[in-house]
Amino acid sequence: MRLSGKVALVSGGARGMGAAEAKLFAREGAKVVIGDVLEKEGRETEAEIRKAGREAVFLRMDVTEAADWQKAIDLAVSRYGKLNVLVNNAGIIDRSELLDTSEETWDRVLGVNAKGIFLGCKLCVPPMLKSGGGSIINISSVSGMVSIGYPAYNSSKGAVRALTKNLAVTYAKKGIRINSIHPGSIWTHMSVTGINRTRDERAETIPMGRVGEPEEVAYGALFLASDESSYITGTELVIDGGLTAE
Repeated sequence: MRLSGKVALVSGGARGMGAAEAKLFAREGAKVVIGDVLEKEGRETEAEIRKAGREAVFLRMDVTEAADWQKAIDLAVSRYGKLNVLVNNAGIIDRSELLDTSEETWDRVLGVNAKGIFLGCKLCVPPMLKSGGGSIINISSVSGMVSIGYPAYNSSKGAVRALTKNLAVTYAKKGIRINSIHPGSIWTHMSVTGINRTRDERAETIPMGRVGEPEEVAYGALFLASDESSYITGTELVIDGGLTAE
């Protein structure tokens, strides 16, 4: 019950890392609002949490739309009374090299991965201030730190890294902690789509010799959401099996 009494909003919470975060947060005592454009998967995740006797509600949310963010925040406050935690998890990837990256692709990837996190932070800070503070966890990537990846995706995740540090300093004295998580190779639907390598082949590139699980990222988010990390803000939690250490 490390999040007992807290209310959390998880974007992109329908499947993958977002679903793992939502389920773990609920298991640890949080009331969870799940936002995603994937309605079927989102409602399934909500149902699974409720079946376990925990609190969760799903709504369709496009993170590039400020109005959708406001609906999610209003739902959290009206149903659960406040907002303490935001996990900016929603993200997409495009595996085009520079010369193959269209302006439309650039705008789409930066729209979800960077603008979506900007909107989440901007709109969730006011209710967190009313609640006496909170924790924002922005899911970036090791691709926001090193060259692994593709131009649009890397740029979007680098933007998340920089925005996190800027906002962390801005709100450090106002009771809101803001940190980023940088996963490496995690076995999710998004990470395997369009990749022609097996799990074992991907594992060969990682010092620990295996691909990560969504739950391993969720436990990092749990720590940053909990009061156990009360003196941590503006930092980068890398969860990559040693990939960027080489």
